[in-house]
Amino acid sequence: MTAQRWTLADEAATDALGRRFAAALAGGGMVVYLHGDLGAGKTTFARALLGALDVGERIKSPTYSLVEGYAAQGRPAWHLDLYRIADPGELEWLGLDALADPAALVLVEWPERGRGALPSPDLTLHLSYEGDGRQAQLEAHTERGRDLLACVA
Repeated sequence: MTAQRWTLADEAATDALGRRFAAALAGGGMVVYLHGDLGAGKTTFARALLGALDVGERIKSPTYSLVEGYAAQGRPAWHLDLYRIADPGELEWLGLDALADPAALVLVEWPERGRGALPSPDLTLHLSYEGDGRQAQLEAHTERGRDLLACVA
C-alpha cells in the first residue's frame, strides 16, 4: 500500500486537492472511499473533484438521497453518503450494480456502513482535523490507485 499526506489549511486547500485529484484521473474509473468525522471535508473534496470534471449541474450532497449520479467528462460518476445507513442490507434497493462499471468514478462517504455491498476501493482518503485546518492522507490499494497517487504527489 502506498500513501501520501497533505496539510490542508482551509476549505480552499481542500478544494485545490480535489481539483488536483481530478486533473490526475486518467480515462478509466476509480473507486474512492472518503473517511473522516462530520465536517472534516469529505463532501467539499467530492464537490471540488466533480466540479473539476465538468459536471454541468449543481453538485448536491447525497446525505438524504444516499446517492447522486452525474456525467463527468463522458463517464458515469456516483457520489454516495452512507451516514444514515444502519445496515449494509439497506443498500439492496439502491441498485448499486452501476457502481461496478469499470469506467465509473465512485466516491463513497462513510463506506464502513456499506461493507460488503460496495466495490473495493482503489484509493482511500482519510480527512482529519489538524489545528484550525485538516490533514489528508490518501492511500492507494490497487495499481490504478497507485498510478493516480503518483500523479497527485
